[in-house]
Amino acid sequence: QVQLVESGGGLVQAGGSLRLSCAASGRTFSSYAMAWFRQAPGKAREFVAIIIWNAGNTYYANSVKGRFTISRDNTKNTVYLQMNSLKPEDTAVYYCAADPNGTGWKDWGQGTQVTVSS
Repeated sequence: QVQLVESGGGLVQAGGSLRLSCAASGRTFSSYAMAWFRQAPGKAREFVAIIIWNAGNTYYANSVKGRFTISRDNTKNTVYLQMNSLKPEDTAVYYCAADPNGTGWKDWGQGTQVTVSS
């Protein structure tokens, strides 16, 4: 079992920035990919960004492309989400997830709240 712990959420004004972190621990960590998802009140969870762990390839939802950047630190088993130019519609609980072998998101964090005020 891999434990994922998110941090870095908070309240920020529109146009501001936040950096989320997701630290992985537990069994020897090995992951094919890690990603960020988010869920706003009354809405379904949606994909935000993904990073292929070894290759470093990244992909983004259109709604965040150009504003958010996903990255990872292999030495710390940590993935980050740098969020710039935040908008009120980015308000959500943000979750990180790990796909250990390309077969799906098996491990999830507890989530961190991001609130963007207008």
